[in-house]
Amino acid sequence: MDEYDREPAFSVPNDRTLAHAERGGGKLIPFVRLDLTEGPYEEARRCLDLGAKGIKLHPRAQAFALDDERLPPIFELAVERGVPILIHGGRGLPPIAEHLALLVRRYEGVRLIIAHAGIADMAGLAGRLGGLPGVYFDTSVWSAVDLFDLYRQVAPEQVVYASDYPYGRQPNSLLTAVRSARAAGFDEPQILGMIGENARRIVTGEPPPPLTTPKEMKSLGQPLTFARIHQYISMAVPQLWLRQRDAIGALGLAVNASRERNGYLEEAERIQELLVSAQALWREGGEVVSDDERIEAMRTAIQLINIADLITVTTRA
Repeated sequence: MDEYDREPAFSVPNDRTLAHAERGGGKLIPFVRLDLTEGPYEEARRCLDLGAKGIKLHPRAQAFALDDERLPPIFELAVERGVPILIHGGRGLPPIAEHLALLVRRYEGVRLIIAHAGIADMAGLAGRLGGLPGVYFDTSVWSAVDLFDLYRQVAPEQVVYASDYPYGRQPNSLLTAVRSARAAGFDEPQILGMIGENARRIVTGEPPPPLTTPKEMKSLGQPLTFARIHQYISMAVPQLWLRQRDAIGALGLAVNASRERNGYLEEAERIQELLVSAQALWREGGEVVSDDERIEAMRTAIQLINIADLITVTTRA
């Protein structure tokens, strides 16, 4: 998305992606990025002819709407070549479900992956595309709460694991997907489908499996102390993302709350250890001179806080 040489048409980054995939010996599945202002159809054909296995569209970064007249040829080409389309469905978008659903129904058989669980318009997307074989939602989100809401609206067979590196780094992204799925009631075959089998079917072009029903999870019950910690973490994280100090002491409140013993001793101790370590890294990151060291300290602190938050929202009262 931010490659310095992305103009024109993402052709140089696309060639780089294809070269990485070739060197990967089949372990990497190359998707190519399109810019609708610079010959997207031609670039898509060129890359597919060179071995690309999918198309990536980013309406926020490229500032286009889903009723853009340049999109239908791309969807038609994807159906013709039997490749999936991955589309950004996260922050920075207006509601997109209506026009995206029209494209999916117009180009029957298109395989579509909606990134970031479709949080920009989750209810609209799930309402129009949930239950439609060949449409998938990926798990690359910050919070398990988003995934809980997704799991109650679409079938497990429509969910595919994704990390969105560098934002979702390991072990966080995989842990968030698996722990939330188990808490929501996914069985082991459904979890295995989410973390690999569903994606394999997309890549190989196999028909999607029969869809089961979404999970019945309409409310979130968590220990009150953990709800407080979740609230304080939500206050602290934006400051971390902006590499600011904890001016309001939000993380300190979360640490203090984690010391309360509320009947969930093991979970509380894990949360406390994670938050205390993150607090030290946050403080250290504000003191180091090197930009690289500061960024690494902040990113690691975010990872630890994210895992702590995951425990707070997946521990059932």
